[in-house]
Amino acid sequence: MKILGIGNAIVDVLCKVDDKFITQNNLTKSTMKLVDESEFKKLLSNLKIEETVSGGSVANSIVGLAQLGNKVGFIGKVSDDDLGNKYEEGLKKEKIQFIYLKKKEIIPTGTCLILITPDSERTMVTFLGTAGKISENDINTNAVKNSEILFLEGYLWDEGEPKKAFEKAINNSNKVAMSLSDIFCVERHKPHFLELVKNKLDITFANEQEIMSLINVKKFDEVINFAKEINKLVVITRGDKGSVAINKNEIVECSAKKIFRLKT
Repeated sequence: MKILGIGNAIVDVLCKVDDKFITQNNLTKSTMKLVDESEFKKLLSNLKIEETVSGGSVANSIVGLAQLGNKVGFIGKVSDDDLGNKYEEGLKKEKIQFIYLKKKEIIPTGTCLILITPDSERTMVTFLGTAGKISENDINTNAVKNSEILFLEGYLWDEGEPKKAFEKAINNSNKVAMSLSDIFCVERHKPHFLELVKNKLDITFANEQEIMSLINVKKFDEVINFAKEINKLVVITRGDKGSVAINKNEIVECSAKKIFRLKT
């Protein structure tokens, strides 16, 4: 297997709503809100589901890699329920090997409501469910050992069971890549993330704000120097400035492509 991803297994549930639904449920348009199970069920009970899609940060990347012709797999925790079955079916449809044995969990499969208003804006409401409860028992050691690259996401890093799962996977991997995911993840787990980037990861993906927060610097030149010092591949997105990859003393920059939209 080329790449094995481990991350949050979240089912994206797409629903069309009007602006009144957003305001009546105290939601802020175009943002994401975390909710508990009861609030999620209450919202869903008043909606018509248009489509369900297997999602999650790493899972989305794995889908893209599969569409490019790579042999890939994914480990993510779901429950043996309707949405969990749809999640597995969605990955298999994309020719992704889903390496997880579903069982009936106390907490249901993680879900994200994608509420689409007439202006095409998306408002997201997420119930993490059992996705964030992944443990070392959920990690298939043989699958990790038989993959060329292990791909992880910072969103799942936490004290307790998820951390043990990551450590088990990393300790059995051939090469490890990880996305720092979010600046709040970085700030919450800075000592752990810094240790990972310096000593455990072969490839680090981050945006400019995340990596600068991680190493406590103000100038981007210092990020370049840091990447050279650790002697690892670091790939950084910089918004409209494009992106840059640093590998030892080699620096490759890629400019952002502007998209022009015709007025209608």
